[in-house]
Amino acid sequence: MGKDRRTKKFAEMKRMINLRDKRISKEKRAKKKPQKLKKLAEKNELSKKFLPQESSALFFKYNEQLGPPYHVLVDTNFINFSIKNKLDIVPSMMDCLYAKCTPCITDCVMAELEKLGPKYRVALRIAKDPRFDRLPCMHKGTYADDCLVQRVTQHKCYIVATCDRDLKRRIRKIPGVPIMYLSQHKYTIERMPDAFGAPKSDQ
Repeated sequence: MGKDRRTKKFAEMKRMINLRDKRISKEKRAKKKPQKLKKLAEKNELSKKFLPQESSALFFKYNEQLGPPYHVLVDTNFINFSIKNKLDIVPSMMDCLYAKCTPCITDCVMAELEKLGPKYRVALRIAKDPRFDRLPCMHKGTYADDCLVQRVTQHKCYIVATCDRDLKRRIRKIPGVPIMYLSQHKYTIERMPDAFGAPKSDQ
């Protein structure tokens, strides 16, 4: 038998009936139009972006209005790591920043420490220290990370003290918020130009 010499047609599209074809009834045509409009409306909604106005105090990634006495928002794991490294929170913060520091603790962080049980009773006792400022929470739920991120986004007057990688990643996306953490058995700080006492770190 001889070879079939006809060339194959590649990427051939299925033939579709035009919407204006007489075989399509008027009712069906009317139905298809609103669906298109809905899709267009959805696309337009997705393209909208809301960007909050940045603070005039920010100069690139540094916040120029931050000054002593510094208010430091303390996270649960920061207190735990301080106990493990045998660091007293308030004096160690002062050694890091060479200025007066006021540690602040939110209701969410206190609730988290209470939930952790008897293992963390030392951390809870430290958190109840009178030198710590207590910040009341008005929102629902007790998830400390969301609470700290929300507070820092609204008010750019805090330094966040945490050793949690995920929380650090979230806070780095917010401009003008310094992060304090433990490095080389000392407190160190990032995104703060005047931290002379902080040890140099790679992060």
